Amino acid sequence: MFVLEFKVKPKPIQIQAIDEAIRTSQFVRNKVLRYWMDNRGVGKTELFRYNTRLRKEFKFVDDLNSHACQTAVERVLRAINKFFDNCKRQIPGKKGYPKFKKNTRSVEYKVSGWKLSESRKHIIFTDQKNIGRLKLIGTRDLLFLQIEQIKRVRILKRSDGYYIQFSVKLDPRDTVKPLIPSQKAVGIDVGLKHFYADSQGNLEPIPQFYRKGEKQLNRANRQKSHKYDSNKKKAKLPQSKNYHKARLRYALKHLRVSRQREEWLKTVALRLIQSNDLVAYEDLNVSDIVRNRHLAKSISDAAWSTFRRWLEYFGYKYGKVTVAVPAHYTSQKCSSCGQKVPKTLSTRTHICFSCGYVEDRDINAAINILRLGLSTVGQTGSQAWGEGTATLVGAILSGQVSSANQESSFL
Repeated sequence: MFVLEFKVKPKPIQIQAIDEAIRTSQFVRNKVLRYWMDNRGVGKTELFRYNTRLRKEFKFVDDLNSHACQTAVERVLRAINKFFDNCKRQIPGKKGYPKFKKNTRSVEYKVSGWKLSESRKHIIFTDQKNIGRLKLIGTRDLLFLQIEQIKRVRILKRSDGYYIQFSVKLDPRDTVKPLIPSQKAVGIDVGLKHFYADSQGNLEPIPQFYRKGEKQLNRANRQKSHKYDSNKKKAKLPQSKNYHKARLRYALKHLRVSRQREEWLKTVALRLIQSNDLVAYEDLNVSDIVRNRHLAKSISDAAWSTFRRWLEYFGYKYGKVTVAVPAHYTSQKCSSCGQKVPKTLSTRTHICFSCGYVEDRDINAAINILRLGLSTVGQTGSQAWGEGTATLVGAILSGQVSSANQESSFL
């Protein structure tokens, strides 16, 4: 599946209609989830039947396209299945029990409830929510697609406006020409002093977009907090317009930081894939590492998981090998003689007293990672984006957030 994203600029009356559609989708999701909680043991069929009952009972639910209501039920099923899978695998900590949604920001259609104009520059929503005609703003051309290839359409609300996402049955490899083999292989070791060190001796500096913008973010957050009235919340009254303006400014600053990080990671990952035939990296469990309260902010700012996702995506797209290897002892083991050299995190230079090899700690680890990666290829293969993380045709678009809008300039 391939996701294309376009920005739209709806009129005020259309914004009200879109927000109403989003709230209706959230209402259906929460009602179905409550029905599942109150009737343990009900399955997929019963949940969809309850959705049909909701459409008969509430006029505003019936006004939303039936497929859009079905996608809300599918989101509940996805959350339930994930919870039971985590219980079966006995993962440590919380198992992800399904929760009610309070601030849903999207509504998703399947193959009905919308249609494209003849020029493919506009989309018209045809259900009773009266969203109407929206102009698609973007560089992507939908004329080369067949309508049958579009499996999902999603309206997404962000702090800077509204977007339309198309989930298309399209292989990313069909959109590019194969690259000439570079006959090179590289291992990379990610870190916090440098973003990564590779086995060729190169060090990539870490940009720290959040750290650089933290001062402005904190100031905007304080301004938002000053305009918040706790008494209004107790009385269940809406906050002031100035509060919502400050909240929007704060959200826009966060969105800018995330987009800067995403575009930079995309560039670095693409450069590595285009210049090497094999890229080996550590198979890190970032969700566990980020629990360290002293390093959590820096690790989140580095976005190692996002970087890995882009590596795997571009590797799949350009036909390159990406392989994740266990990170155990890659920093402790000497890449020259294989002798274990214990060192703390503060020790940044690898010095082997057995063979006398001296190298930067991260570069030494990158060489070990490359060696492990080369020994893995041909035995267990690699976990490429298109093989392990791509979703099936007709899968829930909201479940593809990690792969949504793979190369759009709007992210």
